[in-house]
Amino acid sequence: MRFRRLGFTSALVLLLSSVAAAQESPSTAFSVPSIDAPELAPRGPWHVGVRTIDIVNPAQVDILNFDKATGKTPLYDRPLKIEIWYPAVIPPGRSESVVYEAAMPVAPGPNVPAAFKIPGKALRDAAPVKGERFPLVVVSHGYPGSRLFLTYLTENLASKGYVVAAIDHTDSVWGAVKLFTSTLLNRSNDQLFTIEALTKQSRDSGDFLNGLLDASQVAIVGYSMGGYGALATAGAGYSKQGGSAKLIPGGYFDAWTEGNPQFEGRRRENIKAMVAIAPWGNQPPVNNWDAEGLAGIHIPSLFIDGDQDDVSGYEQGVKKAFEGAVHSDRAMLVYENARHNVGGNPAPPESMADFAARAFFEEPVWRKDRIAAINQHFITAFLDLYLKGDESRRAYFDVPTRSNDGKWTPAGGQGKTAEVSAGVDAQGNRYWKGFQRRWAVGLEMYRLPAAR
Repeated sequence: MRFRRLGFTSALVLLLSSVAAAQESPSTAFSVPSIDAPELAPRGPWHVGVRTIDIVNPAQVDILNFDKATGKTPLYDRPLKIEIWYPAVIPPGRSESVVYEAAMPVAPGPNVPAAFKIPGKALRDAAPVKGERFPLVVVSHGYPGSRLFLTYLTENLASKGYVVAAIDHTDSVWGAVKLFTSTLLNRSNDQLFTIEALTKQSRDSGDFLNGLLDASQVAIVGYSMGGYGALATAGAGYSKQGGSAKLIPGGYFDAWTEGNPQFEGRRRENIKAMVAIAPWGNQPPVNNWDAEGLAGIHIPSLFIDGDQDDVSGYEQGVKKAFEGAVHSDRAMLVYENARHNVGGNPAPPESMADFAARAFFEEPVWRKDRIAAINQHFITAFLDLYLKGDESRRAYFDVPTRSNDGKWTPAGGQGKTAEVSAGVDAQGNRYWKGFQRRWAVGLEMYRLPAAR
C-alpha cells in the first residue's frame, strides 16, 4: 500500500473537517470519568435532571455606577441565572442527554466561534425523585466564567444524591464581562443570596425543590474568583487593608470586612463545608485576608490547587490561606507542576485551533480529564463526610503526604493494575486509598485539624 503526502491545504481541510465533525457530534459527558479514574469518581446511582431558573436579588449596590462627585451609588435589582442539577426520574423512552452552550472565553475570530457546546448527561426539566431530600451544593465560577464551566462536577455530584446549583455571576460571565469591581463586591453576596433564594423556594409546595432539597445541609464550591467568594461565605472576612477594600470606592466594601457587625451577621448555620479550588485573592500584593480574617472559617474546608499556580499564587496565596484557616478541620489537595486551571471542564473541540482559547481550559502538564476525575473523587469524599456524615470517607484523606511515596506490595505483573487500593496492605504498606496500583502519582495531600 502506498501513502501519499498531503499538501498543506489538504491537511488543513482535513483538520478543520475533523474539528467540525467533533462539534456536530459531542463526545461523552465530562461527568463520566475515564477508566483510570479513582474509586469515588464514577457517577452515582441517581439519574439526573437539570433546570435553569432566574432569581433576582433586590436593592443591591450598583457599584459600576458609582458617582465620584457625590460618593454615592444607586441601587438595582441584581439578576442571577442558576443552573440546577438534581436526582430525577427519567420516563420511558427518554434518556439523560443534554447539550449546553456557552460563550467562548476569548474573542471570536477566524478559528474561534462565538460559542461552544458542552455535552451533558442529564435530562432537561425531568421530574425530581420523590420521598428523599438531598443536601445543597452551590457552585461558583471564576472571572470570567460560566455556570456551565464545571459540569464535570455538577452533574457528577447530582448523580450521587446532591442538589447542585451553579451561578452565572452577573458581570462575570463569558461574553458579558464588566468591570472587576462588581465581581469583587458581589461574589460572596451572590453565593449567600442563592442559598437563601433556593431555601425559600424549597418551602413552596408548588416548587420542584419542595421535598427534594435539604436546606439544613449546604456546601459552597468555588473556583478562582468563586473561591475568593467562598472563603468569605465560609466566614473569612476580608482585610480592611486588602486589595478589594482599596479598589471598591465609597466604603461599600466595609460590610464585608473582618470584624464588621454586618459581616458577622451574614454567617449561616446551614453552611457546613467549603471547597476552594485555586481561590484568588490571598496572594501578594492583593492580600485580601489577614490572620484574623482567615481564622473566621469554622467549617470544614477542602483546598485544591497546583503548586505552580501563577494566578492565585501557591506558597503565598492558596497554601497560606489553607494554613491560616486555623479553626477549620481542613485538607489541601495539590497537583504537582499544575498551574491555575485545576477547576473547570476540559477544553471543547471548538477551542483547539486557537492557543489562547485552549489555554483557558487546559493545563500544560496534566491531562485535564485526569484532573477532573481526581477532583470528582476527593470532592465526593469530602461532601459525603461532612454533609452526609459518612465516616468511611475520612480514610481517603488519611494518606501519605506525597502520593509518590506510597508503597504497594508488588502484584506480580501488569495484569493487576486495575486493582484499587484499600489504603494499607497486609504488610503495612500505605498507598493512596481508592487509586489503582501505580496510578497515584504527582499529588500531595495535607491535613490540618481545627484548633480547639
